[in-house]
Amino acid sequence: MVKPTRLDYCQYLLSTPLNYTLTHFADHCEQFSHDQINRYLAGDNLRPRYVWQNVKPHLEQTPEGYVVFDDTVIDKRYAKKIALAKKQYSGNARGTINGIGIVTCVYVNPVLDRFWLMDYRIYALDSDGKTKLDHVQDMLSVFVNARKIAFSTVLMDTWYATKKVMLHIESLGKCYYCPMKSNRHVDDSNATRPYQRIDSLSWTATEQQSGKRIKIRGFPKHHKVKVFRVASTHRTDYVVTNDLSQSDASVAQTACAWRWKIEQFHREAKQLTGLEKCQCRLARIVRNHVACAFLVWGRLMRKAQETGQTLYEVKYGMFAEYLRQELKTPSIKMDFA
Repeated sequence: MVKPTRLDYCQYLLSTPLNYTLTHFADHCEQFSHDQINRYLAGDNLRPRYVWQNVKPHLEQTPEGYVVFDDTVIDKRYAKKIALAKKQYSGNARGTINGIGIVTCVYVNPVLDRFWLMDYRIYALDSDGKTKLDHVQDMLSVFVNARKIAFSTVLMDTWYATKKVMLHIESLGKCYYCPMKSNRHVDDSNATRPYQRIDSLSWTATEQQSGKRIKIRGFPKHHKVKVFRVASTHRTDYVVTNDLSQSDASVAQTACAWRWKIEQFHREAKQLTGLEKCQCRLARIVRNHVACAFLVWGRLMRKAQETGQTLYEVKYGMFAEYLRQELKTPSIKMDFA
């Protein structure tokens, strides 16, 4: 008896246009029943390192590379009994929902304007005792010490701009750029004045261009970082870096702009791979589904890079021939009463 494999399941996620359920898979595959597919997903043990093994041969590294961290939430607000789902804040929903948190990391080559998913961790504090900050530090240590990834800078959101993470990055000999919340207290007076909110600092014309050195409250006594005030039409960001030699606000702004590659990844993975669509309840099935969805995103990205298309063009282009045939010879002809 032929049994389904991870390749079969990934091919299904890659090929199906909309419905990603196991029932839909079984209904359209003569080889496998629903129970067989369910048993495969419950029995496999896909780990995040499998994603790395698949991306490693295709990763184009550069010493100027960026490593970007962020997290996303798989929306499970209408599924109360799915494992790993818990109440947490979702930026997409702009509020707290029931969902599965995933900390992700992409590698950006700014020279080629390309990026790859390198690693991820499912946020499951109750089972492994690790916070999102712990996951980021673990992944960074693996990149530097075990995988020897070539990169210079870590980019991250305000959530990860903590003393623990920032000092860990410095201990690895890497730079970081990250925006800070406007209510963080800092000192730009070399301890001659009290700490004040970062958004209440005064800026000279020179400091607007070249930044200013500050100490963040709670950091070691003589620890300084550089902060840049980056203003746009709708908001003002305060970007900090441990690169004290940096003296150009536009460079800091450009570096932070690369962070949006990870937002692009989250959007594409949710819309094109069925990342959020698994209805199974077991934790192992959920983990395997996430891994397979990320593997599918990686395959779509490679095809997009080969053909010069977007991932959406690659995915939906698969159904172009079907539409041509339906328009030429409709299986259901339109009529009017």
